[in-house]
Amino acid sequence: MLTIDRAVHDAIVAHARRDHPDEACGVVAGPIGSDRPTRFVPMLNAAMSPTFYEFDSGDLLRLYREMDDNDEEPIVVYHSHTATEAYPSRTDIDLAGEPGAHYVLVSTRDGAEVEGVDADFRSFRIVDGEVTEEEVTVVHGYADDTTSTPAPRSDEEG
Repeated sequence: MLTIDRAVHDAIVAHARRDHPDEACGVVAGPIGSDRPTRFVPMLNAAMSPTFYEFDSGDLLRLYREMDDNDEEPIVVYHSHTATEAYPSRTDIDLAGEPGAHYVLVSTRDGAEVEGVDADFRSFRIVDGEVTEEEVTVVHGYADDTTSTPAPRSDEEG
C-alpha cells in the first residue's frame, strides 16, 4: 500500500495537468527504509512527448547524488498518461528499474487535465516485469513526523 501526503498527491496531479498534453514525470524521495514519500521532485520530460517520458540523464544523476547526500531513496516514481488509463504500458514495465519504488500513474485523459475534473491516480509495484496494483491512502500529514508540515484540511475533504 502507498501512503502519501495530500500535498504531495496534489502536487503530482498538478504537474500532470500542467505538462498536458505531454507526459509529466518525476520522483518523490524519502528517507531510506521509510517507505514515506516526502520530497517532491518534478522532472523535465526530456522526450517532450504525449506518449512517452524520459528523465534527462543529467537531472537524474543530480537527483541521485542529492538523495545519496540526504540518505534518501526514490519512494515514488511517477508519470502521466495523457490519452490512456493510468496503467503501466509495456514500455513502462520494461523501464521500471527501482524494485522498491511505488510506480504512480496519473491519467489526464477525457478532460482530467482541467482543474475540477478527477484525474485517475493509481499506484503499482513493478518487479521483474510483474505489475501489481496497490491501494493508495492519502493522509493529511504523517502522525509520527514532526519535521513536516501537514497539508491544510478542507471541509470538503474526508
